[in-house]
Amino acid sequence: MARTVDPERYAARRLAIIDAALTVFAERGYDGATTAAICRQAGIGSGTFFHYFPTKRDVLLAILRLGIEDVRERAARYAGRTDPLGVLLDIVAEHAQDAADPRMPGFVRAVGGIMTQPDVAELLREDTEVQHALLRPWVEQGQRAGAVRTDLPASRIVSWLYLLTDGFLGQAASDDGFVPADEAEVLVDTARRFLAPWSGIAP
Repeated sequence: MARTVDPERYAARRLAIIDAALTVFAERGYDGATTAAICRQAGIGSGTFFHYFPTKRDVLLAILRLGIEDVRERAARYAGRTDPLGVLLDIVAEHAQDAADPRMPGFVRAVGGIMTQPDVAELLREDTEVQHALLRPWVEQGQRAGAVRTDLPASRIVSWLYLLTDGFLGQAASDDGFVPADEAEVLVDTARRFLAPWSGIAP
């Protein structure tokens, strides 16, 4: 008789391996990471690892896919809100929280080393698309409500918000002296000032 699989246990073990791999990639980079190191970090044998992921590349791709899924889940959580500016600032604040994970800068550097490879590049492109898709309806609602500037089209505002949050993470990855937790309020305040309706009158 075939052994049955407990879906919840399977999902939990898979997430535990992904979390361990994130730590190893952050510490060692992509080239320096090994499946053996991931197994040690996760407290599992190699047979268990290969049951879930054929290679270390597959687990890195799984981390990227999980990030994309998380953005989509955030979109669902915000559904029904009636304060578009508040939602936009919450999205920016969540980016700052993500960047504050001490492993994130190292992981960004690890991905950066292979970001031009087709499967990685495709997932990074998809991530950018879902980030834009999350922001755009709230920017448009904010403009209609008079809570967000209208001197720029929604598409440009979305691009600049993405640039702010992506650049924040990039700075954390490239500058050891940049502490995301200490700079989160500045990021949100910058976004608030950028989004504020523009009078067209120079100060």
